[in-house]
Amino acid sequence: MHDIRAIRENPAAFDAALAKRGAAPMSSEILAIDEARRAKITKAEQALAERNAASKNVGKAKAQGDDAEFERLRALVADKKTEIAALEDEAKVEDDKLQNLLATLPNSPHDDVPEGADENDNIEVHRWGTPRTLDFDPKEHFELASVQGGMDFETAAKLSGSRFVIMSGAVARVHRALAQFMLDTHTTENGLTEVNTPVLVRDDAMHGTGQLPKFSEDSYQTTNGWWLIPTSEVTLTNTVAGEILDESALPRRMTAHSLCFRSEAGSAGRDTSGMLRQHQFEKVEMVSVTKPEDSRAELDRMTECAQGILEKLGLPYRTVVLCTGDMGFGAQRTHDIEVWLPGQDTYREISSCSVCGDFQARRMNARYRPEGAKKPEYVHTLNGSGLAVGRCLIAVLENGQQADGSVELPEALHNYTGGKTKITADGVLV
Repeated sequence: MHDIRAIRENPAAFDAALAKRGAAPMSSEILAIDEARRAKITKAEQALAERNAASKNVGKAKAQGDDAEFERLRALVADKKTEIAALEDEAKVEDDKLQNLLATLPNSPHDDVPEGADENDNIEVHRWGTPRTLDFDPKEHFELASVQGGMDFETAAKLSGSRFVIMSGAVARVHRALAQFMLDTHTTENGLTEVNTPVLVRDDAMHGTGQLPKFSEDSYQTTNGWWLIPTSEVTLTNTVAGEILDESALPRRMTAHSLCFRSEAGSAGRDTSGMLRQHQFEKVEMVSVTKPEDSRAELDRMTECAQGILEKLGLPYRTVVLCTGDMGFGAQRTHDIEVWLPGQDTYREISSCSVCGDFQARRMNARYRPEGAKKPEYVHTLNGSGLAVGRCLIAVLENGQQADGSVELPEALHNYTGGKTKITADGVLV
């Protein structure tokens, strides 16, 4: 949510930020609504002052036996009460209009975010690892002999429709091992606190992190009004909603492994084969809540935490800074980490780490009190994948594939697979 005071003070800068996002200028419309709202509030305050003054004089007129003045003042008090109620209602209508409009507008990008229209304008800033040179034609994960018995898309489609999968045997074991490995790394090495949160949330939680109202079609809602979370960013971030934290409590760094649910609206025809793009998937999420002056450095720290998972697994990757046209709604700056998939002969996103500034905090009313200060300030929030478990499984399978269809597992996973180091061509973990 944007700060209306900042828009009043510099409408040109606000419109310029929207222009970087490819959006039309909005400051004139916003300020017109804001002016109408403030005018109603001012009139209501004036009417209240007049009512209070008349109320004080009612008793005097009664005491002086001035019945005419008494009746006039009493009628004036009643009229002002009605007028105030009407003006307050009108002000609320304008305020709702203003808040609803602001809630649909994306965050302003940092000045150092590259301008561009789409993913083709993203800028690579880091690359790690060298893809293996294979003496055979690499396959995609779902084509591997070792995987085909452990990834059942047909039965999943019979149960739930397209974009679902049933994993079993060695594949399911490695998938579970990856999630456990990620959590252990984040909690023991990266200083994150493990949290287990609900996957069903109310409207307020989805609004707080920016999924509502603009992106309701991207998520699933139950018949009784709950939303299935698209990521535990929603629940982790909203743990501070409505709170005033002590400065000493910051930064707050959290991680959670959860089911995630996305409708994949607008993705028809994209990644229809395999489990790269699913309606239900698992992710280990990272969320940080910081002081404003610390959030930019925290983004780099979070990015390094995600990169470290891939490095421990020996998976080549590259990191890109998203341009303004490819950046998410609530982000000020985003680092996407893309892992090498030999089956597709390209890098694909496996993590997205974003700093949101006070954009989410304003929506959630999440604040902290600086030491010695009387007035609380809004916190800054960040979120990032650490990592998407299913996509990491894909990367492990494809990068570890052998000519006979078997898969060699990364050494970092051996302790999580009971010392087993390989999935044989017939799907057995050995």
